[in-house]
Amino acid sequence: MTRLSALLILAASSLTAQEFTTLKGHGGPIMGVAVSPSGQVATASFDNSVGLWSGRDPRWLEGHAAAVTVVGFTTQGIPVSGGDDFAVRLWGDHPRELGRHKGKVTALAPSPDGAVLASGSWDGAIHLWPLADGSAASLASPGAGVNALAYDGAGRLFAGTSNGALLRYDSPASTPFPLVKHGFGVNTLALGDGWVAYGAVDGGTRVVDAETGAQIADFTLDRRPILAMAYDAETARLAVGDGQGFIMVIDTVTWSITHDFRAAREGPVWALAFSPDGETIYAGGLDDVAYAWPVALLDAFAPGIEGQRSFLRDAGTMPNGERQFMRKCSICHALDDGPSRKAGPNLHGLFGRRAGTVRGYGYSPILQGSDIIWDERSVDALFHVGPDNFIPGSKMPMQVISGAQDRADLIAFLKTATQQDTQEGE
Repeated sequence: MTRLSALLILAASSLTAQEFTTLKGHGGPIMGVAVSPSGQVATASFDNSVGLWSGRDPRWLEGHAAAVTVVGFTTQGIPVSGGDDFAVRLWGDHPRELGRHKGKVTALAPSPDGAVLASGSWDGAIHLWPLADGSAASLASPGAGVNALAYDGAGRLFAGTSNGALLRYDSPASTPFPLVKHGFGVNTLALGDGWVAYGAVDGGTRVVDAETGAQIADFTLDRRPILAMAYDAETARLAVGDGQGFIMVIDTVTWSITHDFRAAREGPVWALAFSPDGETIYAGGLDDVAYAWPVALLDAFAPGIEGQRSFLRDAGTMPNGERQFMRKCSICHALDDGPSRKAGPNLHGLFGRRAGTVRGYGYSPILQGSDIIWDERSVDALFHVGPDNFIPGSKMPMQVISGAQDRADLIAFLKTATQQDTQEGE
């Protein structure tokens, strides 16, 4: 019996209301996690979808044309999401697009009265979208790209920006009040009773007074960047996730660290959320799985999935071609035959196939009817000049492999890994 198995049995016997949970089904990294007051869990993924979970069973909300970067719930419990396609979407019984930014949507916050949804973007704008009738509005410019938004109970909106500002909007018509000028980008926010916690690119993890910006506490460690925060008022717990895979839990009554847990073997913690009772914490990151840990057992569990091949963990043992695939391709593309929830088309049977012909995949218009045939020369050219130059208008993210030998090694790996006996996928 493994250590993890023994711990799971212990959890089931002594903490029956709490259990270690994995939410599996996405085809890419988990970019966002949210939990409604009723306990409904939603996940946002690089695979362009939102997962709405009943226990461990997902219902997929499809509509974004690119990675879903942020997810949340309105005060009525309706899922909302934003993505790399610049769109802000409202789901529920009548799904619709509320509107669009001019850049990646990075933050969502429902107003306490349930009237509007605030969205922030790297385009430097904050928009207020009415959830019933009315016209959208824009707040005074925050002066930089927006990374985080949160309302307090009084309806004031707090914003963290890419130039290191923590701002407060006291009303939709007000100019922003600068609470903090941190100097490095503010990535994430959490609000409590009279305080604001923020995490920054340089690892800054601080709590300040919501009225004056005066510092209350500093939990900065030698980890960077800080990427996610979540607060549960009932248990007075503040969770902090960072780029090195740790979750730190802070008691906001005593302002002390109660847990410091390595949540991911590889990569960052991009998303955090508490269950309604505050006893379970959900986390997402580079894996295509969301995890849920009982807070009481955080320090005991071994993180990650046994046996999963990963670039960060296994790079030293990989042949160079596989290493290039894991670095440049694996997040978006599957190698095995059959359905895939990854953001890009399946690569099984790639060589000799015409571009834009995998059944069931929604290609960019530029690839519909393409005359490109994938072979050694075309794959080499794709990575030599980059997809945006080789196929202008493609939604494939920019990836360049500058070394000729690295490209040759990748092609050799793909020729073996994508082989099929028939040409039925062409």
